[in-house]
Amino acid sequence: MISVAMLSKWHVHAGDYARQATENPNLSIEKVWDEDAERGAAWAKELGVAFEADLSKVLADPTIDAVIVDTPTNLHKKVILEAIHYGKHVFTEKVLAFTVKDCEEIYKAAEEKGVKLMASLPRLTESHYLMAQDVLDRGILGELTTIRCRLAHNGAVPPEGKTQGWLPPHFFDPVSCGGGALIDLGAHPIYLTNRLAGEAKSLTASLSSFLGHQVDDNAVVLVDYESGAQGIIEAGFVSNGSPFTLELYGTKGSLLIDDQIVRLNADHPDAGTIKQEDLPRPISSAMQQWVDAILNDQEPAITKKDVIKLTEINEAAALSNKEGRRIELKEVVQKA
Repeated sequence: MISVAMLSKWHVHAGDYARQATENPNLSIEKVWDEDAERGAAWAKELGVAFEADLSKVLADPTIDAVIVDTPTNLHKKVILEAIHYGKHVFTEKVLAFTVKDCEEIYKAAEEKGVKLMASLPRLTESHYLMAQDVLDRGILGELTTIRCRLAHNGAVPPEGKTQGWLPPHFFDPVSCGGGALIDLGAHPIYLTNRLAGEAKSLTASLSSFLGHQVDDNAVVLVDYESGAQGIIEAGFVSNGSPFTLELYGTKGSLLIDDQIVRLNADHPDAGTIKQEDLPRPISSAMQQWVDAILNDQEPAITKKDVIKLTEINEAAALSNKEGRRIELKEVVQKA
């Protein structure tokens, strides 16, 4: 049994990770820490475990094997490095850190200490990604020429009679979040397109604030890949009824995913609308991959490269938006 401490309920997915940990037969939540002591104490009571206000005491506790990190993103590096210092395995909400340099520093520390580090990139385990990857791998689309991925919701839009949407106000704090829609929700389209289209060469980004927040609530990134393919990444907090969209276009066909509707347009026996039951089965969740790595030294499907390349695109996009120019990805890599 892996004894776990939950570190912060700041992120909106913290409750989901606590539920996943509770449901996992190999994980046991034993303690809670939170930078907001009142919130942490209430969460600990809800989970039926002890609350500890001193992070160092939690991490120094020899009965704690691992931590699940949902702190403000600007605290990730400090908290995760301290956890690694004490030999704790780490599961963290994305993104790992704001810069490629910081990501590499964290991974280096984890590798030297021999602890398992996992960032939650859940859509790499799901049927839609697996279908897209399979279609590409089998050459059904020919050479990939264009990829587009969009993920957006209305979390920043105030309902009638309200002053704010359902996202918590701290999600619009540029210091703790390091950005807005792109760094948070846009992470999913970024790591999906990274996997499917390969190495990015350059990009141009427009990060706008439709509702006047201090961070972007609507974002578009145009990517040029080493293969010659082009990509469009879209994310936003200001779109109601916006479906998850993943589109792949190639020299021999296209794959169009619109929420639960999947259509393959190609000269192939599988062409047409594909039923949900005919999609590939999901693989182990990010948390289960983490558990398998800890217990069995099993190599996760979600990789260090996935995590670092996610931050690479985010870092380059922020720079592109700030300076109003196209960014070569090597500029970001060289800074690391």
